[in-house]
Amino acid sequence: MNPHAIPAQSEKTTMSKISAHVLDTTLGRPAAELEVRLDVLEPTGAFRTLGTARTDADGRVTDLLAGQELEARMYRVVFELEPYFAGLQMTAFYPRVEISFRVVSALEPHHIPLLLSPYGYTTYRGS
Repeated sequence: MNPHAIPAQSEKTTMSKISAHVLDTTLGRPAAELEVRLDVLEPTGAFRTLGTARTDADGRVTDLLAGQELEARMYRVVFELEPYFAGLQMTAFYPRVEISFRVVSALEPHHIPLLLSPYGYTTYRGS
């Protein structure tokens, strides 16, 4: 079996979740109450929203799928930064961050960390 092969669309599981963690590097603390949205790419080429949440006091969203099945497809996590920074009386150069990613195996966890400041951000595949 080729470990790099993309599984068939039918590979699904309810065991895995998509989670996120947001850290504000300007303040050196988690970004609480930041709106996060999860979208899935449909065969039509349009994204459809699967769920929305706000980060908790630790800057985490533990399950953006909200109980839905994870499938091997393209997803997008959208972080709404403008309201967060406005609440801190700061202007955000990047009002929104959209991170598209591919789920190759629905059996693996998918964690999307975001390190942010008003003028930059970094992301990577977390664990």
